[in-house]
Amino acid sequence: MNTKAPTPQSAEPGPKVGFVSLGCPKALVDSERIMTQLRVEGYQFSPSYDGADVVIVNTCGFLDSARDESLEAIGEAMAANGKVIVTGCLGAQPEKIREQFPNVLSISGPQQYETVMKAVHEAAPPAHDPYLDLVPPQGVKLTPRHYAYLKISEGCNHRCRFCIIPQLRGDLVSRPVEDVLQEAERLVQGGVKELLVISQDTSAYGVDTGYAAGEWRGKQVNARFVDLAEALSELGVWVRLHYVYPYPHVDAVIPLMAEGKILPYLDIPFQHASPKILKAMRRPAHQEQTLSRIQDWRRQCPDLVLRSTFIVGFPGETEEDFEELLAWLEEARLDRVGCFQYEAVEGAAANELPNPVPEEVKEERWHRFMAAQQEISSRRMQERVGRVLPVMVDARTEEGIIARTQGDAPEIDGVVHLSTPEIPLMPGMIVNARITAADAYDLEGEVVA
Repeated sequence: MNTKAPTPQSAEPGPKVGFVSLGCPKALVDSERIMTQLRVEGYQFSPSYDGADVVIVNTCGFLDSARDESLEAIGEAMAANGKVIVTGCLGAQPEKIREQFPNVLSISGPQQYETVMKAVHEAAPPAHDPYLDLVPPQGVKLTPRHYAYLKISEGCNHRCRFCIIPQLRGDLVSRPVEDVLQEAERLVQGGVKELLVISQDTSAYGVDTGYAAGEWRGKQVNARFVDLAEALSELGVWVRLHYVYPYPHVDAVIPLMAEGKILPYLDIPFQHASPKILKAMRRPAHQEQTLSRIQDWRRQCPDLVLRSTFIVGFPGETEEDFEELLAWLEEARLDRVGCFQYEAVEGAAANELPNPVPEEVKEERWHRFMAAQQEISSRRMQERVGRVLPVMVDARTEEGIIARTQGDAPEIDGVVHLSTPEIPLMPGMIVNARITAADAYDLEGEVVA
C-alpha cells in the first residue's frame, strides 16, 4: 500500500518578537543563539516595537556609557510596546533595571538562554507547525552571510582592576572542542567565508577543562588554543583570532600564520606599557619581553598584523608613565590600535585606587595618543602600497566596492576601496588587488587577474 506524508495545512503565522542587540561580538553571538531558537519554534521577527508581541533587549553593561545606552533602549521598548524581556550583561545587575523599569517581564544575565525562552513562551506562546523547516542548519545570523563570529568560551579567570566582566559573565567556561568545530563546519557549509574566533580570553581556551579532547572528522582534537586554530584551518576559510591574551604559548600560533593556515592577524589587548600601571591594572608587566616577542613574530611572519587596545588615565598614571606608553607604541609599530579613557565603572576594583587622573588630563592624553598612533598607522599603511594582496569583498555601494585585506577585521579595522572592475564582485568573493594608495586607516586598490 502506498502512503505519503500529510499535506501541510497553512499554519497560522507565529508570534512576532522585536529584538535589540547591544554590545560586543560576544553579545551578538548570544543574540544569534536566542534568535535561532525562536525561529526553530516558529517565531517571526518584527522590525518595529509596535508590531511585536514581545520585545527582547540584549544589553551591555561593561562601561557606564554602555549601561546608559542599554537603559535607554529598554525605556524606548517599554514606551512603544510595554512587554519587554531583558537579558545580557546588564541583566546581571537586575536592581539597576527594576529601579527604572519595575514592569519588565523578565531579567536574566548573559548566556541564560532558557530563562529568555521561558519568558517569551509566557508572554507570547509559540505557534506549532511540525511540517515547516524554519531555520537553516547554521542558525540565524546577525552578520552578513560571508562572515560569522565563532564564540569558543564564556567568562574570564582574570581579575583586571578596570574590568567587571567576571562579575557579569563569570569565570572561564570553555565549550567542548567538538561542538565548536561542528558549529564552524555548519557555518562554512552555510556560505561563511571568514570565521572570527572570539571569547573573553581566547588563548585561555580549554584551561578549565584540562584541554579535554573531542572527536572531529574521525580524529582526536585537544581543546587547546593552538590545536583549535589548526583544526579550523582545515575548513578552507579565513580564520581570524580576537581577544588573545599574550600568554607564552601564543608564540606557537605564529607558524600557522606563516604557513597560511590561518590569517596573519592577532588582536591582543595590551592595555598599557608602563610596568607600574600594568601592575596596578593586574596585567602582565613585562612589556620589554613583549617587544622582543613582537619582533620574533614578525621575523617568522612578515605579513603579521597586530591590533590592540589601550587605556589612558588609569588611576595613578603619571606623565612619565604616559610618555613610556608613547615610546613603547613607537617601537612596537602596531598596525591597528584603539584607545579608551579610563572610566570609573561601578564595581571596578580600580575605583578604590589612589591618585585618580583628572578628566581634562585624560582627554589631553587621549588626543596625544591618537595623534601618535595615527602617524604610526600611516607609515604601516604606506608599506602596503604597490603590493598585490588578497582581499575579501564586503559590499557593493554607490561609491564602489568595499573590501578588506587579511589584516582587517570587519567593522573595527580599515577597508579597501576597489576601483570598479569589469567582472562582477559579490560579498564573500576573494580576489587579488594591487594597492594603489593609502591613508592612516584605509586603502585604495584595483583588481588584478
